Amino acid sequence: MKKIWITALEAPEQSGAQVQALMALVRSYGLEGGGHFWQDDLPKAAWLGALESLAERETALWIIAASKKSLESASVRYGLGLLSLTVQAKRGYGFPIFVLDTDEGLDAASLPAPLRGAELFPIGFSSLGAKLAARANMPMKPLNPGYRLDLHASEHFGLWFEVGPDTGETWNGALLGVAGGAIDFHGVGPAGALPHKAVLEYPMQGLTLESGGKEYTAWGVQNHLDSDTSYYVRVRDIPESMVFGPLEGGDGVFSVGF
Repeated sequence: MKKIWITALEAPEQSGAQVQALMALVRSYGLEGGGHFWQDDLPKAAWLGALESLAERETALWIIAASKKSLESASVRYGLGLLSLTVQAKRGYGFPIFVLDTDEGLDAASLPAPLRGAELFPIGFSSLGAKLAARANMPMKPLNPGYRLDLHASEHFGLWFEVGPDTGETWNGALLGVAGGAIDFHGVGPAGALPHKAVLEYPMQGLTLESGGKEYTAWGVQNHLDSDTSYYVRVRDIPESMVFGPLEGGDGVFSVGF
């Protein structure tokens, strides 16, 4: 049975009735429903709580029930953006995500940048059940962003971004910069897991660059990266956005906002 996971950004006393109605709707269309209420606790990486369920093969679609007010919090936006990036890294870019507006105040520009491609509907949309069922049973069309981006986080070792070139590509060095927030450590190692030790070639700190009218503080290395090797960067606080990509050559840097 196909499964749909529901993330409710508002507390149960605010959105509990809507979530229960949504669960009933999902089940009436022959889909299994599961979900959680959002916990806003970045230091403990609480946003990771739903990842195991979202990464399951049986989970065919992710629903985020949100209001405009719930997305005004920088920490909620950042945590939701981090979870979105991690889900996309695990399930592929193109994994279906629906954002359901609980008070009809949202538009695409209101969403964290990693969710701008999500399908946005009012939670009371009349054909919602049929649309969810159709989307959950539709084969996913994978998208190629041109890079690899994943995250590793815990309350003990902090938040690390993992970046690198797409399959078959190479980077001559790598950089990652943040607008807001701060970087305090970096490393290079095999893709998929934080390295226990790393040899950095010409490591650089405190680089400044501008992209999209924002100024970024970046760290970088000149290590050669391929699809089996990644650049790992630890980021503190809450950045407004970040940029990353090859240090030399390539197609320039990629950007992600929150």
